[in-house]
Amino acid sequence: MVLKRSKGQPTSRFAFWISKGLIAGIIFAGQIQVVGPSQAVTVMVGDDIILPCHLKPASDASGMTFEWARPDLKPRFVHVWHEGQDLHVNQHSSFKGRTSVDITELKHGDISLKLSKVKHSDKGIYRCYFPDLDKEITVQLVVGSVSQAVVKLAGIDQSISGVVLQCESAGWYPEPELLWLDADGNLLSAGPTETLRGPDDLYTASSRVTVEKRHSNNITCRVQQRNTNQSRETHIHVPGKKII
Repeated sequence: MVLKRSKGQPTSRFAFWISKGLIAGIIFAGQIQVVGPSQAVTVMVGDDIILPCHLKPASDASGMTFEWARPDLKPRFVHVWHEGQDLHVNQHSSFKGRTSVDITELKHGDISLKLSKVKHSDKGIYRCYFPDLDKEITVQLVVGSVSQAVVKLAGIDQSISGVVLQCESAGWYPEPELLWLDADGNLLSAGPTETLRGPDDLYTASSRVTVEKRHSNNITCRVQQRNTNQSRETHIHVPGKKII
């Protein structure tokens, strides 16, 4: 018996390979992961920052569609990439001209967002989202702000022949702590630090300390933020001679 090829066989075979390719594409897409940082990203006001977001395994993202967004804003769009180019329609006005992605790095699966000239209002949760993959990661951006401390003579304590010093520093974010140090770097016992948060969300910290008049009595007021690793110091010399 001679077997004859059906006229529809080539078409069926072609359809089989197309279906197989589509299935493989779906499986591959399912294997792609969107990866971001495990900790918050910190930046100081006025600096530039990179918000990390990558595809794993590394895949060419230049032809994909993805968005960087802030869900708390309206419109939420910070930066959108669509069909090989930036899409500025509906971009939130506060980010215009300050966001970019590296086209070269996109080909290697790096979708990280560069945010320039960071403002205090940029702090928040950012979402890196791929609608075609239905996958996303979030990045928390902490924006720090610092200011110099001002130390002044606030009074005289006749009981110990000492002086009362006041230190104040405004314009900090996140909330700072204030320390008094002697000439050897030892922590001085001082009154409680008063911290006020203004309508702009920036903090003002102030504190007073009483010190005895000694020869070469150099006192330091240090204002610092542990999570941003920022600090500012102001030094003052308290003369040893008697103060009337």
